Amino acid sequence: MAKGWEVHGGTLRVYFYFNGEKCRESLGIDPTAENKRYAEGLVATIKHEIKAGTFDYSRRFPNSAKLKGNTVAVWLDTWLQIKARQVAPSTILNYRRWINGHIRPRWGNSQADKIDSIHVEDWIANDLKHLSNKSIKEIVSLMNQVFTLYRQRNKTAFNPVEGIKVSLPDDEDPDPFTRAEIDSILKTKTSRQGEINFAAFSMWSGPRPSESMALGWDDVDLDNAHALLQRAIVAGQYKATKTKRSKRKIDLLKPALEALRSQYQITGHLAPITIDVLQRDNRTTRKEQFRPVFINTRTGSPYTDIQLYRQGFWVRHLAKAEVRFRGPVNCRHTFASQALTAGLDLSWIMDQMGHTSEAMLRRKYSKYIREDERISKADLANKLLGL
Repeated sequence: MAKGWEVHGGTLRVYFYFNGEKCRESLGIDPTAENKRYAEGLVATIKHEIKAGTFDYSRRFPNSAKLKGNTVAVWLDTWLQIKARQVAPSTILNYRRWINGHIRPRWGNSQADKIDSIHVEDWIANDLKHLSNKSIKEIVSLMNQVFTLYRQRNKTAFNPVEGIKVSLPDDEDPDPFTRAEIDSILKTKTSRQGEINFAAFSMWSGPRPSESMALGWDDVDLDNAHALLQRAIVAGQYKATKTKRSKRKIDLLKPALEALRSQYQITGHLAPITIDVLQRDNRTTRKEQFRPVFINTRTGSPYTDIQLYRQGFWVRHLAKAEVRFRGPVNCRHTFASQALTAGLDLSWIMDQMGHTSEAMLRRKYSKYIREDERISKADLANKLLGL
């Protein structure tokens, strides 16, 4: 080994330090005296460029394996592989959609160390301008996580996404169904009573759609008006509830209980099926015997994605009921809003819905529906205060 060069595999290669890492690059030339002098001069030039901040790895060594391993595409794939061990398959599908739809086409072939914040800002302003701020924020967040991973290997590398802010508009107010709309939805005639029962159960007990679809008859106690929400289904994958608090026993209000009793006539006789339930570690699966409460009455199969319910029944039924369209998730918002309007204890509402944040419950899920007041809050205050 001599001044910046060495013989390896019968040919010369140079070595130098760049960004705190020792780099070795083959020159593919014989170790003659003249070639050794050339290699030594090349290393001196490289060191000078590194010191001056003008060194361009891809110009000096365009075929380097290091460059191939330094593309954004490589780091995107590495990050996805790591995340696949940490999050649910449905989450990985969302990540891949954002990455393959927006990040990889623009940045995949770029060298990770050649991107600066101005490049990213320009990309956001021009290529992503058709997206909502929420979508842009998600994409930028993913890029930030990928470059954070990149910096774990390249300690002095620059993260071009760090510090970029994407402002979001104020959250839209919850848009629950009123009592009049609930009556129209549940009383409009249809041959698909099972789908009506699904809506009634959701509106009057407040589960997530994914939890309602994964409800089994072994989880339901009709005699004592309780149900255990212990699993969900997202994109066809049954899984344990997201957190321990999300696994909960809920009270069945009268309309929800009546909906389940009606549903028992439809699916209570079905034989159990075996399902694989992904556990919270997102790696382990457990087999369970499952007797689905709700099924697609057109196909006879359990619902595996709320979009099947939405497109196959909900859209047309709301139009028939002459109710302004809102998605099935608004049934959950409706429960929270109706309970809040009725003056029910917030702790009970949060327990029913599997929430821990009162602020989140009020901001995202519930809205006071003044037209559904049974007694005005002012009249109630006068009565309680003896005024």
